[in-house]
Amino acid sequence: MGSFHVFVCFMGLVALCHSDCSFQKLMVEDLDNPPKGCVDNDGKLHDFGSEWEKDCVACSCTAEGLSCCSRIPDADTVDIPEECELVVNKETCSAQVVMKSDKTKECSPL
Repeated sequence: MGSFHVFVCFMGLVALCHSDCSFQKLMVEDLDNPPKGCVDNDGKLHDFGSEWEKDCVACSCTAEGLSCCSRIPDADTVDIPEECELVVNKETCSAQVVMKSDKTKECSPL
């Protein structure tokens, strides 16, 4: 059971290391009317210091700009053994590496 916990922690680190992130620098166009926060892709204004999540993407707004990272790793960026595959659950914002032949069995770490 201990090795399973190590594997789960390892996969969490892999997911964090391979998350797709973006940063949009805050643009000040009018010094007399500075921005009050960050505007997301939907056009919604978020206050400086705020954090939110939508569609498995975690975002934060600072005076420097808008930072967003996907909570789900991209299958192309994770080193997965040939007999395994990455299964993504967008409802729970989670991913699991499972055997291609039996999706109920998790793959062992490399």
